[in-house]
Amino acid sequence: MFRLLSALALTFFATPLLAEDKPFSPPNPATASPYLYAKSGAKAVRAAQATEAGAKVIGGEVAAEGAWPWQVALLVGGAPVGTDAQFCGGSLVMDRWVLTAAHCIHMPQSDGSFADLKPEEVSILVGTNTLTPGSGELIPTEAIFRHPSYSGTQFDYDIALIKLARAPQVAYQTIEVPDAEYGDLLNRQGVTTIVTGWGLTEGAQPSPQLRQARIQVLDRALCNTAMLEAKAQDAAEGFGYAVQTLGVADEDAYAIWDELMARAPDAVSENMICSGTFEGGKTSCNGDSGGPLVVPVEGGGYIQAGIVSWGLSATTGRGCEETALFSAYTDISKFVPWLNEVIAANP
Repeated sequence: MFRLLSALALTFFATPLLAEDKPFSPPNPATASPYLYAKSGAKAVRAAQATEAGAKVIGGEVAAEGAWPWQVALLVGGAPVGTDAQFCGGSLVMDRWVLTAAHCIHMPQSDGSFADLKPEEVSILVGTNTLTPGSGELIPTEAIFRHPSYSGTQFDYDIALIKLARAPQVAYQTIEVPDAEYGDLLNRQGVTTIVTGWGLTEGAQPSPQLRQARIQVLDRALCNTAMLEAKAQDAAEGFGYAVQTLGVADEDAYAIWDELMARAPDAVSENMICSGTFEGGKTSCNGDSGGPLVVPVEGGGYIQAGIVSWGLSATTGRGCEETALFSAYTDISKFVPWLNEVIAANP
């Protein structure tokens, strides 16, 4: 099986409580398709316009060549290597196995249903931090495996495996993932994390260079409280109009509102890690989907705790919120049995 680490000693840092000062919303998973975005040419058009915040590691810096040697890029099959063809990230967890997000390979269809991409529709770029022709090695995909509980209309269970047609022949490394016990230690407020990915730099200028940002795990309950407060702020105006139009008494309106808030599902589920910064401005976004969220461990080295899943939409309705405090990442430690099952069944 892939390399799996058990619990080790970690250093935790004291941090202040989460505070959010502006409304935001997650993207709509039913319309958020990184693959279709790249394949349609819309990514190239938007990059040329360079007027909005783009898909990127927000607030990050360029990674040194050779850093993060498990990082791979998912490209539209048959397209030349470049920023326009790249639509998601991933990580090598074994010589022929790439870990990524389910929403990277599960596409909306014209009839409203969803279907997985075919292997020939995806190529994997290995062994480079630069999305330029001639860099790294482009490897065909043999098979794609999506977690069976993932639905295209939500982001829970957002995890998938891609089997390469062959092992890479360029220099690369695989990355360890945590078991359940170690995963619980990693998913605690204050743990340092690093997110990596390609995409557009600030102002939507295209960049072929891999970027990195150092962030930290935030308490899931605090992230959910911030999300609920923001959603409530967005919903309050419409609710107030409905109450006034229908002539609902104030006491009944308050009771209905409290019931609505109590029934609202958590945006950040127990299968997710919430990571960002308390000052905001460092996070992941669409083009980084499927890429790794890693944690430095004592003695050197890294372990992959999460997969880039979803970020926060800009208040303009386009792109990502550059001042967002956090993004959500799939907690890999929750899915180790499924990963083992898929890999064992497909030698």
